[in-house]
Amino acid sequence: MEKLKAAQLYRDELIPISGKLVERYNQCLKILGFTETKLTNFSIDGIGWSPEIAEEKQEIHYLNNGEANPNAIIITPLQKGKPVYVPFHTFDREMMQHVFRTHGDKINDITRDCAICVHFDQHIDAFYEPLDVLKYGDISMTFKLINNLDKVQKQQFGLIDKFKQGHNFIDEGLHQQLLESAKTYGDLRHRNLELPQLYYTTDSFYTKAFGGVFVLRDFISPIVVFQDEKWHKEAIKDITYDVLIYHISQPELMDKLRDHLIVGYDLDAAVKTPRYNRIKKFMFAQYLKDTPHPIQDILEDNVLFKGYLNKLSIEDRKNVMSVELYLEKMEISNQHKLADIVDVELFEALNEPHSSLNVKHQDLIWKLLVNIAPLDVLFLYWYDKELFYKNYDTWDDSLKDWVIATIRNNI
Repeated sequence: MEKLKAAQLYRDELIPISGKLVERYNQCLKILGFTETKLTNFSIDGIGWSPEIAEEKQEIHYLNNGEANPNAIIITPLQKGKPVYVPFHTFDREMMQHVFRTHGDKINDITRDCAICVHFDQHIDAFYEPLDVLKYGDISMTFKLINNLDKVQKQQFGLIDKFKQGHNFIDEGLHQQLLESAKTYGDLRHRNLELPQLYYTTDSFYTKAFGGVFVLRDFISPIVVFQDEKWHKEAIKDITYDVLIYHISQPELMDKLRDHLIVGYDLDAAVKTPRYNRIKKFMFAQYLKDTPHPIQDILEDNVLFKGYLNKLSIEDRKNVMSVELYLEKMEISNQHKLADIVDVELFEALNEPHSSLNVKHQDLIWKLLVNIAPLDVLFLYWYDKELFYKNYDTWDDSLKDWVIATIRNNI
């Protein structure tokens, strides 16, 4: 990942944590029911997740109490607007944006000397069956301060009220209680420490529960797409819900998405776009093995591209150029079938979210599409960084250089 880090494409917006903030973070971990970290320096993202602590605990989603109960930790206002690098749900960042949008000023004040534990209550104690993901609805966001600072504030108010009554202003014992509280917690009279519960309503989303599930329920009929074969098989046995259930590798899935106007394609328009060239080049790179020239040069130099294309077998050459071959044949005769000529994965990679979808739904469908056919390295990086990083590790060093340059040129 060193090349990605150097190009600022690998978790480059993490916030460094040390000193007193570590102590506060550990207090949050204890409140949420987790063990403390032994690290004295680490970094966090927008939701309070740390890659270093995840590695220490050997648990990527260490802030979750089971798959149905995620949490967040806020220890600095700098978390506002930061990425959520390993979200458990596609709406995790939206929930954090809602928290900061509503309670931003209070968070700025509270985190001067305190930290906030956030529990996202989906009103689901635990998952038992794969279609339990359909129970997602309104999510409650509740807040708890370390050291119960909000309760201490109420105690200070109580002591102050008592001080004002009768002759209590000469009570030395009461004086001492006020002083001890102020020394320990500061003067809390003018602090706004109340964080009322917030709510977030889910619609269509992706969750990592049950090996990864896309829940599309804002369209003609609900569609549930499983990434894990085992849980897909379990789900299709369930007759409780009236939903369409697919595994992500089923060819019928893309047909259904097109039928429901969730995705669509226009090959004539697609071949004129930079996106098509990215996809074609990346697909071509999969056929290049032990080349005398760096893959990056082959993909970017028109002469080298043609030279190496002609070194491929006829079948491989046809796969790489299948869309253009199909369009050429269709100009002569419309009797040709797309499925007989165009490579299946290449065709699926050229599908796009339907233009009628709102932006949030388009982002979700892009995430689904790059998981079905991960040929567009730029969109894979944008919409599923975890899958991008996983695939990146398997690529040739020279291909990595081309991928990094491609992404950097489009940011």
